[in-house]
Amino acid sequence: MASELTPEYVSMLRRLSGQQKLRTAFAMYWSARALKAAGLRDQHPDWSEEQVQQKVKEIFLHATT
Repeated sequence: MASELTPEYVSMLRRLSGQQKLRTAFAMYWSARALKAAGLRDQHPDWSEEQVQQKVKEIFLHATT
């Protein structure tokens, strides 16, 4: 990813306030959880939504894939 960070992008990130950076980090975290849930639903169409959410919780709690 480092090769994708243009000087303009880095400059933009540096101008963000701490609150904006934290908000962005939270948004990225929840987006990652949503993507993982979608992948699990695709891989396990027989799972209930409760099973999907439990597995997502477990994966993120233990940082496994």
